[in-house]
Amino acid sequence: MESYKQKVIEAAEHLRAQIDRPPLIGLLTGTGLGESVNSLDVSASFSYGDLPHFPLSTVESHPGRLLFGRMRDYQVMVMQGRFHMYEGYSASEVVFPIRVMQRLGVKILILTNAAGGLNLSFNAGDIMVIRDHINLTGSNPLVGPNEQSWGIRFPDMTRTYDPQLSVLAEKAGRAGGIPLKKGVYAGLKGPSLETPAEVQFLKTIGADAVGFSTIHEVIAAIHAGMKVLGLSTITNINNPDEPVPASVDDIIAVARAAAPKLDAVISYVVAHIDERILS
Repeated sequence: MESYKQKVIEAAEHLRAQIDRPPLIGLLTGTGLGESVNSLDVSASFSYGDLPHFPLSTVESHPGRLLFGRMRDYQVMVMQGRFHMYEGYSASEVVFPIRVMQRLGVKILILTNAAGGLNLSFNAGDIMVIRDHINLTGSNPLVGPNEQSWGIRFPDMTRTYDPQLSVLAEKAGRAGGIPLKKGVYAGLKGPSLETPAEVQFLKTIGADAVGFSTIHEVIAAIHAGMKVLGLSTITNINNPDEPVPASVDDIIAVARAAAPKLDAVISYVVAHIDERILS
């Protein structure tokens, strides 16, 4: 743990020395969603490969850049591309950037992802506000010795996704004429897509969407005391009774087409964050 903690400190201090102001809000973008931060006024940009101890994104449509800048009235830190366990990374490596955000003072984390729809009332291109999640990855980033300075041993997960931020997202949808869905996100390890039987199982246990990310970062963020907003772009619909093969190219295309809507929602949310939410 000590060497991991030291790596977090070194990465954070490397960044702190090169940015003008520390970020209050962290934003993590998923597959095909790097363009969902066009409203950011960028002041600094770093490639993951140039940062000490940072993992590297190996997945198509994950640019692997870390941006700092201003969005509305707040300093924001944006990860364009994340890390996944199916790339061979451990849970602690997946959440390394979240610990760096924590060290830099981030209080609010907004995560986006591309997800397969399980709820048949959804359509490809919809945006779903995550109201809860189911961890089916078989792992947890908090396994091992607890770093008490980062968070308590057993963090409560009953209100994982902040209700106030979720309400802001819904208001953003209404203001922008963007119908938003709400639902439960199931996180798997991947990378193979779901079989029809697995889709039926996920529907049975109450999942509305499924993907290969987000879960570990959210757990680490809650451990760190951050408030979390999760947004899934529904890229395809999984109907176990009428299964249709899904291609990664089609998934990326749908995610990219939805990115401007996602940017509008995020921009509205950031603009309306106040001291009540930050407290």
